[in-house]
Amino acid sequence: MNIEQIKFDEKGLVPAIIQDARSKRVLTLAYMNKEALQQTIKTGETVLYSRSRQELWHKGETSGHTQEVAHIEFDCDQDAVLLHVIPNGPACHTGSYSCFSSDKNTDVPEDSHAILEQLQNLLIERKTTLPEGSYTAKLFQEGVDRIAKKIGEEAGEVIIAAKNDDAEELSMESADLLFHLLMLLTDRGVTFEQVLDVLQQRHQ
Repeated sequence: MNIEQIKFDEKGLVPAIIQDARSKRVLTLAYMNKEALQQTIKTGETVLYSRSRQELWHKGETSGHTQEVAHIEFDCDQDAVLLHVIPNGPACHTGSYSCFSSDKNTDVPEDSHAILEQLQNLLIERKTTLPEGSYTAKLFQEGVDRIAKKIGEEAGEVIIAAKNDDAEELSMESADLLFHLLMLLTDRGVTFEQVLDVLQQRHQ
């Protein structure tokens, strides 16, 4: 990413469109100067430039509603920035999820994939605390080879379910496979968002 190619205006600013990486809804339109863009890349969180206060603005620094930056894009003319973010709360100062929404609902729209992030957060906690009697804690203690072996076993079950043309069985076995894949990712320090980023880049 070469920010030297960005065409900042005469005030040293560039428009920044902020989009929820999961729901794909536009959250807000703001502005960045070169330092804000550099800080965003460095910290991995949205840093903007406040035109009214004429200073850098770390989104959520006061409210706690930070935005984790998943991906940054520039438009074809290099004079606009698109931030794909994972919001930690509402984006608008009114309390709305998006500045382009009239309701005051602070909840992020339901995301059918959110369960995967929630599950990995739970697995991270299990790997850290290793509670006694926990199946996942036992697998983590046995190590990567054991977890990888379970993935092989579950993949075989998925294949069998598919060949049996049993939708319910296929759904259940696929869930088992995804669970153990998340365990392997967690054990190796890889987040599910990183996997989604790769898919997104390939799709583009």
